[in-house]
Parts: sequence; structure tokens; C-alpha cells
Amino acid sequence: MITSRRGGPGPRPGERGDLLDPRCPTRELLDRIGTKWTSMAVKVLAEGAPDELRFAELRRRIPGISQKMLSVTLQSLVRDGLVARRVEPTVPPAVHYRLTELGLSLERPLAALRLWAETHMPEIDRSNQLADESSPSQAR
Repeated sequence: MITSRRGGPGPRPGERGDLLDPRCPTRELLDRIGTKWTSMAVKVLAEGAPDELRFAELRRRIPGISQKMLSVTLQSLVRDGLVARRVEPTVPPAVHYRLTELGLSLERPLAALRLWAETHMPEIDRSNQLADESSPSQAR
């Protein structure tokens, strides 16, 4: 894996890092891109690509996400260079989002992960049900 480390000793940008090292920045990146909200935001933005989507439209298309969580998710994606943000100086300001090329490159692996989850959900459900049935707390 290619990583870079912020400050201090360690691999320079482009050098290999160690995902198992708690200080490896790849771990932080995987934490950010591995959330359900990131996966959903990238999916919705990819469906709209190359067009931009406004914040309210994104919120409508992602059921269950709060305004705060969408804001935090988008800020993280913008900071990482995965999403571009454009503000129109209107009252109130119109804020538009779109995936960057880097963000578009993330859609394929996230789509594969979503497909894997959808495909294997029945097996996971069965395993959870068996675990719940055999749990000592269920016997009470």
C-alpha cells in the first residue's frame, strides 16, 4: 500500500506504509471512506455525475442522514479531494457538490463492497440469528 504520514518520522509520500501500524495514515483514510454515509454520498454523486448536486438534493436522496452528518461527510470528502464544492453567492448561498476524478475512481470499489454486502446479507442474517439463538442471554 502507498501511504504518506503527516509530520514526524515515517514514510514519505509515495513510500510504502504499514496498514497494521496504528500511526499509518491509510488507517485514517479507510475509517473515513469506509462509513455507510460516505458510501451513500459517493453513490448518489456518481449517479449524478458529471452534474453537480445541491446539498438539499443530496439529503433527499440519502434516506436517514441528518443535515449535520451529511455536512460532516461532505467536508471530509472535500478535504480529501474526492468531492468538489462550489458556492454560488446568492441569498441564501447555493452550494453544489460533484465527484472529482479521484472521487469517481472510488465509486467502483465502493460499489463492489455494496454488492458484496447485498449478495451476502442473507448469510449474515442467518449467522446472526444462529448466534442470537445460541446466546446464553437468550435462554433466560
